[in-house]
Amino acid sequence: MKVQNIKDIEKFFKVIDECKGKVELVTGEGDRLNLKSKLSQYVSMANIFSDGTIAELEILAYEPEDITRLVNFMMES
Repeated sequence: MKVQNIKDIEKFFKVIDECKGKVELVTGEGDRLNLKSKLSQYVSMANIFSDGTIAELEILAYEPEDITRLVNFMMES
């Protein structure tokens, strides 16, 4: 799933932390980083955005309830 225009990074990671299953960031090279890992969150976000907004990001969630949670976050943003 592609997510776009994330302005509230803290809220985004709060939603990620609430997910029950694995949530991964897919890099441009096809690598997958576990977004539930705090270290991965800090490293990936430092490389992705510079102005406080994430323009576009591809993430994978494996649990249907997690997908719903992420879609709801995007619709509210």
